[in-house]
Amino acid sequence: MSSAGKPLEQPWLSSVWVDGLFVLSPPFLALLLVASFPGVFKSTATMPLVYWVLLVVMVDVAHVYSTLYRTYFRSSSVKQRPMLLVIPLLCYVAGVLLYAVDGLIFWRILAYLAVFHFIRQQYGFMRLYSRHERQSKLHRSIDALAVYTATIYPLLYWHLAGGRQFNWFVDGDFLVFKSEFLLQLSGYIYGCVIAVYALKELQMLARVRKINLPRNLIVAGTLLSWYFGIIYYNGDMAFTTLNVVSHGIPYMALIWITEQQRVKNRALAERTMLKAVYKPYTGVLIFVLGLVLLAYVEEGLWDGLVWREHTPVFAIFKNLPLIHDSAALALLVPLLSLPQSTHYILDGFIWKRTKQEHQ
Repeated sequence: MSSAGKPLEQPWLSSVWVDGLFVLSPPFLALLLVASFPGVFKSTATMPLVYWVLLVVMVDVAHVYSTLYRTYFRSSSVKQRPMLLVIPLLCYVAGVLLYAVDGLIFWRILAYLAVFHFIRQQYGFMRLYSRHERQSKLHRSIDALAVYTATIYPLLYWHLAGGRQFNWFVDGDFLVFKSEFLLQLSGYIYGCVIAVYALKELQMLARVRKINLPRNLIVAGTLLSWYFGIIYYNGDMAFTTLNVVSHGIPYMALIWITEQQRVKNRALAERTMLKAVYKPYTGVLIFVLGLVLLAYVEEGLWDGLVWREHTPVFAIFKNLPLIHDSAALALLVPLLSLPQSTHYILDGFIWKRTKQEHQ
């Protein structure tokens, strides 16, 4: 309750139901699923094909293409940000050069770029849900430290302890330099930061009788999904489930929410009723199906030309030639991974507001 006796208005991006289902609950639901079947998710055996399609194709790869709605699918985006035309070219050239030197170096740099993107997303959500708060600089710093610690400590554990039975993209993409001392030190720091954040929230609750529910759920969900996905469970299915669900679904939801709001604002400004792709229900269906179709085509090309691991799913691509030549792969692999590399780079600045943000 607020000081006036009214219920505290939470800083939802859309509504309690939309935010709750698609932004805040995914890490908790993913953890509930993993914890309910520990024997299955601790296994390092091959992921069931249907589950792989649902998780990797329909969420992980699909969410990458949702960036298009905030960039290239906007008529005004390129005018506002001319670098949109340059970044894919730069990503491709850099990828070709790296892969030509060493394929593992290419995958390693892409993996660390992806990790940075994943970490920054959690920080970004935390800041979005803090946008109406009047906190001191110290309190804002504690919030940021909590999110970064929740993500970086499990990654340090991965690097310092080793022995993880999963990878980000390919075997060996993360460096491992075992150190028991650094592992223990980082663990103590991790515990202290969590305690400081909890004490800060308790102090705020006692002082102003308010609690920012979505911000705290973002921090809690980040702590749980990264800790259990990387440290507690040592299996590919557990890691992929917690990693992909906690990242991909909220990202697609954020794109939908922001673009729907932009269209509504434009309709109000122009005094029109735009019944476009952003209309609820049918719009969501078109939005998701479009992303899944793009993801299916990409994964089909990967499977037909490079991997040949899921042929039953990508039967229409099975007649493509399997590429073995190193020079051809140096040109092909960075091209097929271009949606991912461009997505990681673009996401660093597409959320910055411009003077024409709602056009």
